[in-house]
Amino acid sequence: MEVVIASLDDSKAEEVVDINLQGRSALADHMVIASGRSHRHVSAVADHLLRDLKEAGHGNAKVEGLQNGDWVLIDTGDIIIHIFRPEVRTFYNIEKMWSVSDAKETTVH
Repeated sequence: MEVVIASLDDSKAEEVVDINLQGRSALADHMVIASGRSHRHVSAVADHLLRDLKEAGHGNAKVEGLQNGDWVLIDTGDIIIHIFRPEVRTFYNIEKMWSVSDAKETTVH
């Protein structure tokens, strides 16, 4: 989990939210949601995160949406990471679906 948050911070991802799914879903233990400022920024944040995950021994992560840059999904098995453009994040509003009241928001500058 620390690798994910540190990588997102290094890449200047915005509005990073960590939702604890333990005991709530068999999908993963954590879901991390973050925003990038543009298509290019979303793709760059995701690419940087994938490199950091590989270096940390999580090289088998599944990735969807990297070429488009609107919404990139990275699934490590234990952690699901969503990286959105702000408009796409607002449209899907995943935080609400997973009830953000249980989420721990991590502010990234």
